[in-house]
Amino acid sequence: MTAPGAGGREGVQRDAATASDGPRGEAMITSRLVVERPRFRLDLELDVAAGEVVALLGPNGAGKTTALRALAGLLPLSAGHIRLDGEPLHTVPAERRPVGMVFQDYLLFPHLSALDNVAFGPRCQGMRRRRARETARQWLARVGLAGYEDARPRELSGGQAQRVALARALAVRPRLLLLDEPLAALDAHTRLDVRAALHRHLADFDGAAVLVTHDPLDAMVLADRLVVVEDGAVAQQGPPPAVARHPRTEYVARLVGLNLYRGVADGHAVRLDGITLSAAESCTGPVFVAFPPTAVALYRTRPDGTPRNLWEAVVGGVERHGDHVRVLLTGPVEASADVTAAAVADLGLRPGERVWAALKATETHAYPA
Repeated sequence: MTAPGAGGREGVQRDAATASDGPRGEAMITSRLVVERPRFRLDLELDVAAGEVVALLGPNGAGKTTALRALAGLLPLSAGHIRLDGEPLHTVPAERRPVGMVFQDYLLFPHLSALDNVAFGPRCQGMRRRRARETARQWLARVGLAGYEDARPRELSGGQAQRVALARALAVRPRLLLLDEPLAALDAHTRLDVRAALHRHLADFDGAAVLVTHDPLDAMVLADRLVVVEDGAVAQQGPPPAVARHPRTEYVARLVGLNLYRGVADGHAVRLDGITLSAAESCTGPVFVAFPPTAVALYRTRPDGTPRNLWEAVVGGVERHGDHVRVLLTGPVEASADVTAAAVADLGLRPGERVWAALKATETHAYPA
């Protein structure tokens, strides 16, 4: 990389204002990232195709940013490899890798204007000053910042600074674009607008892109594929809809707002540790069972009729969750149920109170473990 948040490749000269129209689907980046640290080991296989956006998700300390910095050359590999179009990249110094990087705090040069921040990378690649500044001007216009060329970073809003950082990363014509929590520092309103703009720019980018985020909405909107990292290894991966529908770890289940359990299925009946549930799907053997908190109804007394999924539980906690109230249940199974604020008052849902929980079988989904 030739600058904080920017990378370059010698001999590649493209008009920065021309939309990318390269091939999609070819394996550009193939890697095995092994980084050894005291009490932590990252061992992650990561391939990214041309035109593909991969989001790395995972809890704090899982190794997401470590993987990103290893790809950028900011952390040495303890073992493994990184190949770009079949050629070794892990042996190339960071400043010479065709990588653009957008950091969480953007790392804009405070003493340079927006124009010169964006022009810095092309200048480091050997581009003449006049052409580098014209390239930077085109990129600022492309990210919606025409007229802000002379602004210093302190004069920019968070959303504007993020767009300058993105323009700087893209101005060096990277083959690999790395984004480390690029929207984390923005307020909710700004985040909405910048997320939409970032989606457009990523759609035009014909290289490989890797995004690190804690926000499931960012990942679902921006990424073609999710790679969930836990304890330094891949825990689950796939297209966003598939991961959201079929979580395979508690972290993913919490991320997409589902209750998740392991059990053993015999047809539609799934036996868990403390209860047997009826699922919509017929399976045999070890399975996961998942259902949304909105599928759970709560009653003070045993409800009439014969709900297929019914158990007595104890309220473990009550907390605001968006427009609903989330009730944490203990008992045969620990579960979350979403109810209205009125239901909390009507049912007297306080910690320690006993309730009956009824779960819709049609919203109880089983799939092989």
